[in-house]
Amino acid sequence: MENTIKKALKGDPRAIARLISLVESESTFAHEIMKAIYPHTGKAHLVGVTGAPGVGKSTLVDKIISRYKELGKSVGIIAVDPSSPFSGGAILGDRLRMQQHALDPSVFIRSMGTRGSLGGLSRAAYEAALILDACGKDIVIIETAGVGQTEIDIVRIADTVILLLVPGMGDDVQIMKAGIMEIADIFVVNKADREGADKIVAEVNLMLDIAGERSWRPPVLKAIAESGQGVDDIIRAVEEHRLYLQKSEEGKKRRSSRIRHEVEEILRRDIARIVEKEWEERSSNDLIEALASRRSDPYTEAGRLLEDILGAAENSREVEGA
Repeated sequence: MENTIKKALKGDPRAIARLISLVESESTFAHEIMKAIYPHTGKAHLVGVTGAPGVGKSTLVDKIISRYKELGKSVGIIAVDPSSPFSGGAILGDRLRMQQHALDPSVFIRSMGTRGSLGGLSRAAYEAALILDACGKDIVIIETAGVGQTEIDIVRIADTVILLLVPGMGDDVQIMKAGIMEIADIFVVNKADREGADKIVAEVNLMLDIAGERSWRPPVLKAIAESGQGVDDIIRAVEEHRLYLQKSEEGKKRRSSRIRHEVEEILRRDIARIVEKEWEERSSNDLIEALASRRSDPYTEAGRLLEDILGAAENSREVEGA
């Protein structure tokens, strides 16, 4: 495993793919991998691209990849799709269009499933982004599954979030919904050659006016992803936002919040594993029958389980300190 990590850190695409696969499958090596790569992270700029299904996220990301390549940037892409209900794997859909970049050594593309995460992202997607960061990618783009308003996880992990809107999909209603305005650092009205594009631009700007002054006012850009029109403006806005985060208090707050969230997510996952293992060991037929017949209740049993786990941990600490 140590050799694979070394190869990945030098940019070996097969080694990078291997590390991501091990993390995604929650291998016993996952913690070892993340501990080893974490000191090498923090250099890449993480860009989230989100929006409802059909707004053209994949097409836009494809054009962004091409432009970054022209600028000499190394790019990593995590394309998050709704998980297959049968295999748990990603449903690739029109992500195949991005595969034209797959043979370029400066580009690494990985499609991943949401694995049931309501926010549109699995924990593994973020860890995969960290691996790409550690392995030398300048820009890491996370394209989300596009599951609607629940897609808020991206805000917690991306440095810059691009929210795509398109005319004719009810976006004027979506804009008004609570939380939508807080998601985006950059708004992009895609398919801007359609009727109604200017109306959406005006409505977003109106909502930004109502929201009041802020240190970073998200730009509202127009694009036609199919032709690449507007991509240069988007990349320029991403760079401006990156510089803003480097110099501002908001940037410091985001970094602190992300670190706090990282630790909390790891704790939740590890605690869940411990509790699930303990529950499996004690959930006998007699206990289930007692619950079914209402001689006990789930709240009491859950409380006992936690008390036993915490008591065992306390006893272990006392033994170690003796």
